[in-house]
Amino acid sequence: MNTEEQEAGAAGTGSRSYPCQACGATVEFAPGSDAMRCPYCGHEQAVATAAREVREHGFDELAALPAKPRSPVAGGMRTYLCPGCGAHTESDDLSVNCQFCATALVADPEATERVQPEAVVPFGLDRDAARDALRSWTSSRWFAPSRLKKVSEAETFKGSYLPHWTYDAQTATSYRGQRGTHYYVTETYTTTEDGRSVTKTRQVRRTRWSNVSGTVSRAFDDVLVAGTSHVGHEQLDKLTPWPLEEAKPFQPEYLAGFRTVRYDVEPEDGLVTAKERMATVIKSDCRSDIGGDEQRVTSLDTQYSALTFKLMLLPVWFLTYLYAGTSWQVMVNARTAEVIGERPYSKAKIAAAVVSGLVIAALIVLLVMRR
Repeated sequence: MNTEEQEAGAAGTGSRSYPCQACGATVEFAPGSDAMRCPYCGHEQAVATAAREVREHGFDELAALPAKPRSPVAGGMRTYLCPGCGAHTESDDLSVNCQFCATALVADPEATERVQPEAVVPFGLDRDAARDALRSWTSSRWFAPSRLKKVSEAETFKGSYLPHWTYDAQTATSYRGQRGTHYYVTETYTTTEDGRSVTKTRQVRRTRWSNVSGTVSRAFDDVLVAGTSHVGHEQLDKLTPWPLEEAKPFQPEYLAGFRTVRYDVEPEDGLVTAKERMATVIKSDCRSDIGGDEQRVTSLDTQYSALTFKLMLLPVWFLTYLYAGTSWQVMVNARTAEVIGERPYSKAKIAAAVVSGLVIAALIVLLVMRR
């Protein structure tokens, strides 16, 4: 199938693939570069320069956006027509690989998404670099079964872009609270020494509280909230910080060769979480403004202005491995090499450590007794 036929076949389902200019196969984004690479002949071609800039959106724009179906076809799946082998692949993702020939397929988000991605942090680590990060992580896990050390060699990584919302806001917060100032008083007390009663004094700390009120302001930039419920938000938060300053204007070429998850958390819902995260910072600002030795914040009233959002795609390597009949998941930040995940514990190693601890404790007791 020639280049024109590949492009037409992919476009027929609202998706695209990227033919290699050297051999006609399909190229994929090469992590750590600004190029796409052919997995067959190794030819590289540059990612096209974005003709657009990253833009923040106001919430008033949402009302004007046309509703887009979350399920393009029956069953909630998009049907991709592979330009390489002609097979059909069903998926609810924005980018996939053909299930038969592994051709990289990328959907057109304008066809299905209410909000299109504005930016993407491209994959910076390839599979080998992700394995190195995992190898360092597994080697540092105390009490891990020996087999865990071999996971990085035996298992397959899968790369995915995960949707995240970022929020900007100007905030002004009026607060009421109390300032606590420490002072010391001399206290007299009686104790027994050598069988007789003795009167002594000591300094005791007290806190004097006074009512306070005031206003603090804070500008928030890129407060990050996961836009997917497919991965636990607490787990994703552990992959932070993300180098958001390295984000590129969205180009579908960055998605080629990786799975891209569609957002299922709407921007209005993500804003609720963003405001909760802002509130933690604002409360800390209020405590600093109150001053003194201790602070109590009794009420907050925050006004938001210049509130904007955008959709960003962040790269993660996933590994799921089976140990003792249980599935364990590990995630690698594909930009910073941060690794988080679940892992089993070796009962034998824990028991050996406990026994060793008891032996050491017993030896210490014996040495003390001999003195």
